[in-house]
Amino acid sequence: MTPDKMTPEEEKARSERSFKLLLLFAMLSMTMMFAGLTSAFVVSKSRADWLKNFQMPTAFFISTAVIIGCSITFHLAKKAIQKDNRSATSGYLWATLALGILFVFLQFRGFGEVIAMGYYFTGTASNITTTFLYVVTVAHLAHLAGGLISLLIIIYNHFKQKYNSGQTLGIELGAMYWHFLDLLWVYLFLFLYFFK
Repeated sequence: MTPDKMTPEEEKARSERSFKLLLLFAMLSMTMMFAGLTSAFVVSKSRADWLKNFQMPTAFFISTAVIIGCSITFHLAKKAIQKDNRSATSGYLWATLALGILFVFLQFRGFGEVIAMGYYFTGTASNITTTFLYVVTVAHLAHLAGGLISLLIIIYNHFKQKYNSGQTLGIELGAMYWHFLDLLWVYLFLFLYFFK
């Protein structure tokens, strides 16, 4: 065998590393975007019209627990497929999708709670505090939409039997992205909650 020829296993490993590096680069870019948003939040906090006594909506507390649940079920799906347990994998993937949709619902419910408190996100009745909350949350929801779409593709591929203990890349990448979304939301939630 010549040095520049790779075995199929080496090619597969190289391809998997490439996909994981691409995803890591994308997550790093997203992290930089949210770092910029939270930096703007810090700078804007010194404004006279900043709300000092703003309370986070209850739905955001519940949604934080829900998205942590998403990470757990996705992790369990990955572990199940590594053991070729297809039925458990299916259950965990469907649970992740259900929790992801519940998270989105709770985020919009949280927006409703903020409006019920008399605060608005845009227009003349808005203020800088709630506008930042809205921008940060919607930016996270946009990235979560990508996660839900990828999860639907993973579920479709799973039912087409494209995953097994020897081929878990799609589920691994999906799990990596969901763990990232989970950590990102927990960071944003804690930041918005404590940095008033």
